[in-house]
Amino acid sequence: MDLQREGPVDYLPDLPQTVQESGLESEGKIMKELPLTQSKFALVDDDDYPYLISFKWYAVRNGNAFYAMASVHSENGKRTTITMHRLIIKSPNGMVIDHIDGNGLNNQKSNLRIVTNRENFQNRHGKKEKTSKYPGVYKTKSKTSKKWAAQIQIDGKIKYLGTFEIETDAAQAYKNAVPHS
Repeated sequence: MDLQREGPVDYLPDLPQTVQESGLESEGKIMKELPLTQSKFALVDDDDYPYLISFKWYAVRNGNAFYAMASVHSENGKRTTITMHRLIIKSPNGMVIDHIDGNGLNNQKSNLRIVTNRENFQNRHGKKEKTSKYPGVYKTKSKTSKKWAAQIQIDGKIKYLGTFEIETDAAQAYKNAVPHS
């Protein structure tokens, strides 16, 4: 399931700019917990809460994170699914919304930013331990040799770049494979 659909969400109205004076405090800002299914809660800014509570939100697990989603009617009358973070922050075509702290249920504006797919991928907070400080580089699983491998994803396809004795050589292969615009 791709929670980071490209393009702006034009068929939903903008969030109203009302402010409510109650809630929890996070980093000096007022916020609320919005209830979801599966005994989960989404953290939202207090000023977004009155609008967001009008939707029926549910928690969906995607990889290592949960996200808040709702089913809504689009302009053509068909039902579609929207993520809470895309409703709060509209992103231009080709861009996605990143949860800075890795918590897909923390939808406070201070925790959301518009980034490229690559930047979002580099900010992953998965369980998998990183074996290299370089993007696209990892230690091979061979017990007999301690080599480094490199791969890159371009247009949704993973391209294997090779195996290298030295980590920085694998990083250079990745760097050379990155398309330049």
